[in-house]
Amino acid sequence: MRTTGLFGATLRSAPEGELISHQLLLRAGYLQQLAAGIFSLLPLGTRSMEKIRRILREEMDAIGGQEISMPVVHPAELWQRSGRWQKIDQTLVRFQDRRGRDMALAMTHEEVVADLTAAQVGSYRDLPRIVYQIQTKFRDEPRSRGGLIRTREFLMKDAYSLDRDASGLQAAYREHFRAYYRIAARAGIPVAAVLSDVGMMGGGMAHEFMYLSDVGEDTLIFCPACGYAANQEVAEARLPAPEAVPELPLEEVETPGSATVEEVALTLGVDPSRVAKTVAYWSEVARDRPGRLVLALVPGDAEVNLAKLRNATSAVELRPATAEEIAAQGGVAGYMSPMGLPDVLVIADPALAGRRNLVAGANRHGWHVRNFNLVRDAPHAQIARLASARKAEPCCNCGAELELRRGIEFGNIFQLGTDYSRAMGATYTDEAGRDQLVVMGSYGIGLGRMLACAAEEHHDERGLSLPISIAPYAVALISVGGDEEVVGLAESVYRELLAQGVEVLYDDRDVSPGVKFADSDLRGMPLRVTVSPRALRAGGAEFKRRSGEPFIVSRDRVTAAVLEELRLLEEELERWVGGQMAPVEQLVATTLSGARSGV
Repeated sequence: MRTTGLFGATLRSAPEGELISHQLLLRAGYLQQLAAGIFSLLPLGTRSMEKIRRILREEMDAIGGQEISMPVVHPAELWQRSGRWQKIDQTLVRFQDRRGRDMALAMTHEEVVADLTAAQVGSYRDLPRIVYQIQTKFRDEPRSRGGLIRTREFLMKDAYSLDRDASGLQAAYREHFRAYYRIAARAGIPVAAVLSDVGMMGGGMAHEFMYLSDVGEDTLIFCPACGYAANQEVAEARLPAPEAVPELPLEEVETPGSATVEEVALTLGVDPSRVAKTVAYWSEVARDRPGRLVLALVPGDAEVNLAKLRNATSAVELRPATAEEIAAQGGVAGYMSPMGLPDVLVIADPALAGRRNLVAGANRHGWHVRNFNLVRDAPHAQIARLASARKAEPCCNCGAELELRRGIEFGNIFQLGTDYSRAMGATYTDEAGRDQLVVMGSYGIGLGRMLACAAEEHHDERGLSLPISIAPYAVALISVGGDEEVVGLAESVYRELLAQGVEVLYDDRDVSPGVKFADSDLRGMPLRVTVSPRALRAGGAEFKRRSGEPFIVSRDRVTAAVLEELRLLEEELERWVGGQMAPVEQLVATTLSGARSGV
């Protein structure tokens, strides 16, 4: 490709406050924003995305996947049968066609796959199967972020395993676990697998593959001793031992102007952990059912984990309750507890059940109580893990101090089980002639996130520095000046490389050398070849890897030297991939050993 004909210009600046990957992809001319969370891919971005597609296809095919293509628009009936029509908030875009039929824009395809399976699978001989697609999804996210990191419209590789039983699902889960590490490694992205919330997908287990980065929006918990790793949404710390002290009688104490845990602790001279913090939420369990007040109780020095609370309440939507909603149930904002509120759903963290004689709200403005004991004083409370695991807390496995990192989700895998097949009637006849439900798994990777994560990992102060596996072109060829000998050699090299099947972006523009070099660095091609009067005087053309030092190659060896450099780059990447894959078998061995197994 000649740069004089390239559609998409480089930019000298990009929006401030965005992630560096987004800034560089915009500046390098890979993409352009159309609306919030919606982007057009320009030719460079499209070429990189096609290479990502190729990696995905090769790795999915390697584990027996078969590519299909499913519609983006779904009839509401499928989502209604699975129950997600009622359970998913506005993130699922619903609309009516001209005939008044309810429809949805695909945010995922579990319902459609189960419907296909019901029609295509008849007996045990038709299983196991893995199908996948690379398809557009739309999720009306409340807050798009970081360019391609969190968008509303995006490309996803979503795969689905179809098995006879749970052991088949576990085998497919392991295969995808390995494949995801290799997919990430081939794109030059180091990742870590962590236990995650099943969320709207449902099922028995899920893992996220995370690119560790300080700019990530997910908080991750790791144990350096045993390898436990989990998203903070599901991470658990070891509970403290129950306190073996007698329960004392309740005692009301006046606490004027003390509406926060910190203020109460200071007023009463107690540690914040000795306060039973009560946080009120308004919960909706379905779009067509009325909401209700939920009180979440955690130790005063802990935070309520919304994902855990959502799972404990089966809520579709959770938001902080208003003072009016609290008062309507007999509570007092800032001085609240579950005492005397029998009609309110109360969920308490088990850490409180083992503690004695805590401080809690008295449901009277300006008053609290001492010696609150959860089981005695709020017997209607349900017990569920609610508190977020924190740095330096003891690991739930081994007791070592937990560490905290940030990460960007690269992909996820789910053990769905039979929920969707039951809803859609996806059954098969076993060897004994009995009908059995197909056991499903779901496996997703966002292509835009892959490109963004690669850009976060591979850049410097001058621009992108993408791996050869996903760079839009392997070689940036630059001619400097209009000297006939320079132009002649550059044109000859360009034709020879194209004849050898090498992807070349040839900068033949009539602009200054500085602009050409700056644009080349910004775009991030792995190898730059420069033909200039100075290089000719030195004996040939100047070679420079994106992050290396320049060297001269004789003019009669330019094409051969390019092929050799590209071979070396590919070999170096494959060795790096091998290093990334070396520990994966041990990770696979522990993945399915239980919800607390370290990965």
